Amino acid sequence: MLDSLRGFAKSWPGKVMGAFLLVGIAGFGINNVITDLGTNTVARVGNEEINSREFLRAYQNQMNQVAQRLGSVPTQQEAVSLGIPSMVLQSLAQDAALSQMANNFGLGVSEQKLSEMLREDPSFAGTLGTFDPAAFTQVLQQSGLTEAEYFADQSKAAERQQLVLSLFGDTKLSATASNLVNRYAADQRTMDYFVIGDTNIETPAAPTEAELVAYLTEHQADYRTVETRTVQMLELSPASLAKTKTISDDAIAAEYERTKASLNTPETRTIQQVALNPEQVTAFEAGQTAGTPFETLVTTAGLTPTELGTLAQSNITDAALATAAFGLPQGGFAIIDGIGGKRAIHVSAIQPARAPTLAEARDQIAQNLALAEARNEVSDVLDQIEELRAAFQPLTDIAARFNLDLYEANVTAGGGELSVVPGLTDADRPRVAQAIFKAEEGKLTPATQLAGSANLWFDLVKIDPARDQTLDEVREQVTTAITTERTNAALATAQDAAVKRIEAGEAIADVAASLGVFPQLSTQFTRFGSQDQTIDQTVAAAAFAGGEDHHGAVVSNSGEHIVFQVTAVTPAEGGLAEQANASLENEVRIGIYGDFVTAVRDEAGLRVNEQALQQSLSLLTGAQ
Repeated sequence: MLDSLRGFAKSWPGKVMGAFLLVGIAGFGINNVITDLGTNTVARVGNEEINSREFLRAYQNQMNQVAQRLGSVPTQQEAVSLGIPSMVLQSLAQDAALSQMANNFGLGVSEQKLSEMLREDPSFAGTLGTFDPAAFTQVLQQSGLTEAEYFADQSKAAERQQLVLSLFGDTKLSATASNLVNRYAADQRTMDYFVIGDTNIETPAAPTEAELVAYLTEHQADYRTVETRTVQMLELSPASLAKTKTISDDAIAAEYERTKASLNTPETRTIQQVALNPEQVTAFEAGQTAGTPFETLVTTAGLTPTELGTLAQSNITDAALATAAFGLPQGGFAIIDGIGGKRAIHVSAIQPARAPTLAEARDQIAQNLALAEARNEVSDVLDQIEELRAAFQPLTDIAARFNLDLYEANVTAGGGELSVVPGLTDADRPRVAQAIFKAEEGKLTPATQLAGSANLWFDLVKIDPARDQTLDEVREQVTTAITTERTNAALATAQDAAVKRIEAGEAIADVAASLGVFPQLSTQFTRFGSQDQTIDQTVAAAAFAGGEDHHGAVVSNSGEHIVFQVTAVTPAEGGLAEQANASLENEVRIGIYGDFVTAVRDEAGLRVNEQALQQSLSLLTGAQ
């Protein structure tokens, strides 16, 4: 029977029937099994899948970066218009394509290498810069990663790095390119030049009244005032109320005796550490036995210790380091295990624990007692101020009654003038300014709540609306503006005339002498200017616009009108310096790498599951 069916399936009628059956089954949903990417797969690059969890993490990271630049989190529509989903997909697709290629080449990462990468990752460093397990756990929780996912991601990243380094690690900049770039950056010029100033031209005529009126009319927008509101402000917080308190000497002395034990400062030690290779470990151990000072051993080995600072033992998260450092005498050192090998720990100074004297602790104790009293009273004072405000009492009287500071400012819409109120934070100022500009004269305004359990009241004293200023108000500024324009025009004319005389064959020294100035010979400079900054980049760029004997005029960054003539061109010889050459080679690698990754991704092919993508975005943004 089975043989008969197999024979029928191989015949043309059997193949036709099979095709009809396949189409029919596909119509009932089997196509999802055959062609779809799976409900949890956002995209696939070759054989590598990008699941929704990976996409959401990368998308959220990108949204956070954009939010930091924009100052707010984009909506889903804004994110789409900015191309964020596409950007994230392309980035993940590039990584997936490289991972697939790395797998095809049989690249892998050992557990030892993963452990090393983990401990060297600065994201997981504690206070002393060493690996902190607590920080590791916290960062993973914030990123929504499990340990398995983290190590899987790191393994793929390391494989991609191996692939890229093996392909592009030896990319070199050709000698011709290095020489050309060096010529561009290091060619030098010298030039004769002179500066035309106000004394070298006729003094411009003073503007007439009609000219002043016409100029102000044309530039009225530049001489328009902004609306300004004069306000008186009263701020109430535990800190501002504490400033009104007077604490007696007896109360301070009693509090000192009560809290003296808790005022003790713990012992601290100034600690250095230095990583050692096996040979250095042997040398340090021998030096320790011989009593050689740590400083001598470090100098001999050519090492530079890392300053960890002056720390109490409780401030050190590295238990081995804390135990070693606080078991040493001053000047002593110990050799202990580190992340990548051994390290030497040195204690250069010890500050013993001690209790401050009453005189030393007096101000802090008085401040603490005043703040404690203020916290107990601030609610009552707040209620009393609100009652007085309801009775239309002016802030001047309220401030005097409670001995609080009263602040006055002429505030513009930006609110920068509110800095006169010490308790106001940068986040508070825009809200207070907005409240001030919503207020109406003669009407009571409610308190504005500030950060730190503070409140602020203000009385609107006066409103100065935005208006066009009259000529009498800005006569001096308008006169200066017209005179400056005329002076600059005269200087430009003198520059052009001087350049034409040089073009006609007249020596630059003779041109300068006729204007009553002396030509100067510059030091050598590159197209980026001279080292002493007498020739800035703008002037240098004008000089480099031609070769030897090139001449012209330019206005420097400082506003000087300069006429110049290039006297010598000194070509740079050879290629770039080693560091500059290495930096440029790295840029070349980055460019080649970008083209390579794009080609690998395109060859592998990117398929997107639009349904899964939209579902992922909806989960993240809360969109329906």
